[in-house]
Amino acid sequence: MAGMTQNPEQNRTLYDVIGGETKLREMVDRFYDLMELEPEFAGIRAMHPPSTDGSRDKLFWFLTGWMGGPDLYQEQFGHPRLRARHLPFAVGTGERDQWLRAMAWAMEDVGIPEDLRLRLMQSFYQTADWMRNKPD
Repeated sequence: MAGMTQNPEQNRTLYDVIGGETKLREMVDRFYDLMELEPEFAGIRAMHPPSTDGSRDKLFWFLTGWMGGPDLYQEQFGHPRLRARHLPFAVGTGERDQWLRAMAWAMEDVGIPEDLRLRLMQSFYQTADWMRNKPD
């Protein structure tokens, strides 16, 4: 393979590309701050406990492993079983869209580059859409 250069980007995880622990924590915290501050997210805010501290940690731990970083969530709780864990909550199109809007806003606010935001939103949409468990 003489003459071929390896692209270091190919070996980087999403976790590395996004900026690791610091940037991911900033994004998750901004997501929950928006949920608490913005009336348009009242529907999904109402599904959370009065303090979002535990929710912030769980989303951060989950996204860390999902993006190729340490498997923090799985180490503590086992397989995420996302749909099963969300079944107690009525999740419809409105809740899905609130979650996606808050995440898109959070990513923009913390300076995630647009190409990476678009890539992440495609995956977030697929997962959030799969979480729907009530008819509209």
